[in-house]
Amino acid sequence: QVQLVESGGGLVQAGGSLRLSCAASGIILSRCIAGWYRQGSGNQRELVATATPSGTTTYADSAKGRFTISRDNAKKSVYLQMYSLKPEDTAVYYCNVRWGGVDYWGQGTLVTVSS
Repeated sequence: QVQLVESGGGLVQAGGSLRLSCAASGIILSRCIAGWYRQGSGNQRELVATATPSGTTTYADSAKGRFTISRDNAKKSVYLQMYSLKPEDTAVYYCNVRWGGVDYWGQGTLVTVSS
């Protein structure tokens, strides 16, 4: 059974930073594309960043230069380091892995950025 558990969300002032973590179980993370998505109030879920098993990363334009995705396959963990946070970054952040053609999601962690 695949399980993803996010942590690290919280309340932060604009300009601050947070590091989100995603602990995966029930999968071989080294074989998965992993990513972070977010969903703000009233918005659709959107891609933030992805990392392939080999470490190639992609970012949404809104995340470029401020966010960094990383992964530790041995620890079965995926991270999202966020700097220079803005109020518009406020959202529930979801960890995602694609395993065997199936997308798996965590329960989400709330990030609130105050102005």
